[in-house]
Amino acid sequence: MKVTVLVPTYRRTADLVRCLLALRQQERSCDEVVVVARSEDDATLTCLGDRKIVEGLPLNVVLSDVPGQVAALNRGLEAASGDVIAITDDDAAPHADWTRRIVTAFEADPCLGAIGGRDWMHLKGRLVEGERPIVGKITCFGKVIGNHHLGVGEPREVDVLKGANMSYRREAVRNIRFDTRLRGTGAQVHNDMAFSMSVKKAGWRLVYDPQIAVDHFPAERFDEDRRDVPTLAAICNAAFNLHLTLRGHLSPLHRGVVWWWYMLVGTRAYPGCVHAFLALLSEERSTKLARWRAVRMGAREARCAFARNGSTGTGKGMHA
Repeated sequence: MKVTVLVPTYRRTADLVRCLLALRQQERSCDEVVVVARSEDDATLTCLGDRKIVEGLPLNVVLSDVPGQVAALNRGLEAASGDVIAITDDDAAPHADWTRRIVTAFEADPCLGAIGGRDWMHLKGRLVEGERPIVGKITCFGKVIGNHHLGVGEPREVDVLKGANMSYRREAVRNIRFDTRLRGTGAQVHNDMAFSMSVKKAGWRLVYDPQIAVDHFPAERFDEDRRDVPTLAAICNAAFNLHLTLRGHLSPLHRGVVWWWYMLVGTRAYPGCVHAFLALLSEERSTKLARWRAVRMGAREARCAFARNGSTGTGKGMHA
């Protein structure tokens, strides 16, 4: 079983070097490493031309002229030749047994379409510790429970996988692509959720195994979706992506339940009316209300976009 490792990257050379070094140290060697870089990213291209960095790797550098992670990942899928396509971020470093465990899982289960694992998160030089038994699930109200960086226990089926550590059987994604309707100029939040849900909707099993692990060092994003203080435009885009993805994978009745739950209750990231009311009593009233308005705008625009185009839009998004 041939394994292609796919790494999209942009302007994070130090992180990319760490990632490539980890791939060089795999117990089960990668058969192909596809790194997708932006054509104008001279620093990254220079890094990828350095023999000391890429020596020993079956490297294939692919260029993308379109901004955003979705375009980069789709370019990588087109270039990948492996039976398994293992995706990680440039700011992640797979553990030495990463590819070996991935291949073992796919060989053992022909119905397995995708498998992900724990990303041990390092923030400000410290490892984020903790344990969560529930990982990668979507509740009946549409709330997304991630916890991929804190998962423990045995391998189990999930609803969504995380982009820093997710691998797909080529046959399962032969006619599926990352959704080009998703908004954002860089990270395009929830693209991993949309992609993994498409694979599950096609009838394949999605599994999370915390033993398939990477170290994750969340790095700076060079777009409006900053990790520390995202702009209102980024918040609106994230809400749009969330609602468009959920509407594309839920039944009409379930969509209605999810819509009203997010409108009335919501979450801290995507506040509803309850949060807006509580914001009126807060000293940060203006900031919290601005976030609520941005979230509701994104949700409304997603509902309109779905009504116009349906679950797959032009056909260039989730399905190739």
